[in-house]
Amino acid sequence: MQQGEARAHDHGLPTALYVISGASFAAALSARALDPVLPHVAEDFNVSIATAAGFAAVFAFTFSIIQPIIGAAADLFGKTRLMIGCLALLGLANILGAFSTSFSVLFATRILAGIGSGGVFPVALSLTSDLVGPEKRQVAISRTLAGAMTGNLLGASASGLIGDFLGWRGVLAVLGGLVIVASIAVAAGFRGAKVKPPPKTSLSALKAGYRTIFTNPNAYVCYSAVFIEGCCVLGLFPYIASFLFELGQTSLSIAGMVIAGFAVGGLFYTLTVSRLLPWLGMKGMMIAGMTLVASQLVAVAFGPRWEVQALNLIVMGWGFYIAHGCLQVFASELSVEARATALSLHSFFFFMGQTVGPLAYGFGLHHAGKMPTLFVSAAVMVVLGLVCARLLKPRAPSDART
Repeated sequence: MQQGEARAHDHGLPTALYVISGASFAAALSARALDPVLPHVAEDFNVSIATAAGFAAVFAFTFSIIQPIIGAAADLFGKTRLMIGCLALLGLANILGAFSTSFSVLFATRILAGIGSGGVFPVALSLTSDLVGPEKRQVAISRTLAGAMTGNLLGASASGLIGDFLGWRGVLAVLGGLVIVASIAVAAGFRGAKVKPPPKTSLSALKAGYRTIFTNPNAYVCYSAVFIEGCCVLGLFPYIASFLFELGQTSLSIAGMVIAGFAVGGLFYTLTVSRLLPWLGMKGMMIAGMTLVASQLVAVAFGPRWEVQALNLIVMGWGFYIAHGCLQVFASELSVEARATALSLHSFFFFMGQTVGPLAYGFGLHHAGKMPTLFVSAAVMVVLGLVCARLLKPRAPSDART
């Protein structure tokens, strides 16, 4: 790809970013598809909510463990082709899940869905980083995030709405079909945008890339931080519907709307990042973002009405992406030659956090209760923001060309 290709008038960003954003949108449609309908899944298969929350954990775990392979494959064989194939796999996995006859079969389809989703978003971030320089990268990444956030928003809200009429099976069937259609549209879009593939790398270059990544002190801070984020923030999501059920609000549409609030906050971040960055700077954004998240975890712990919880999730999503966007930029600068690998490792640790998170929340909710568990998560997020602001510093990767 070349930076000199045709550019949009949006901050001088390449037009190919719209196609990349579309791919992120399609992949995100079904990422949280089961969260609003988990109580019904648990009822159908006669399992507990905590057991059903394992679907979120296995999706995240599969997403994470394939990241080293996905990153290497993208750097070796090309990114756009990999993204399109993984989108098709994700759609097929959702459709197969709709016809599951047992808990174990549905579990297996979520593993396939995790593989499909795992091959889209990290590679989309890598393509975005290839297209623009560091000075515009946070704004460019926010555009890619906008696609993902819109997909999360529509996917979560549509999941609850479809679930009220067609059940959880209808949710997977409808969203799966939409993802298949989207994969075809994205393939056509990449051809229309005439995105040139980057030069293919080699296994020896990938080994050198790993050395470059892990000789940079920022790698250890970035990867640890996103693991903790995934655990403390995204690990909560499978329990939100059950929190609402405890309040007597059993509508799946309402649960979907509350969860979708997080994505609304993410979209608000994409609209405000270009103003926040000059005002707060990277360090200020990490502290402010993590503090906002912590405040909303505390608010949710008190169990307010669903309308208030929807607002809590909006603010939480805004704060989360204010901080998380900074971590993505630092991760994109760990290596030039192995950028897809660096960002895939970023996703690996983030989704490992989302794997551990539902299990940790389940343990905490069962043994300590709702308020202590969420208060601990809030305290961890505040400390995380301060640590990241102190330790993360701009460092040019050792394989950067002068």
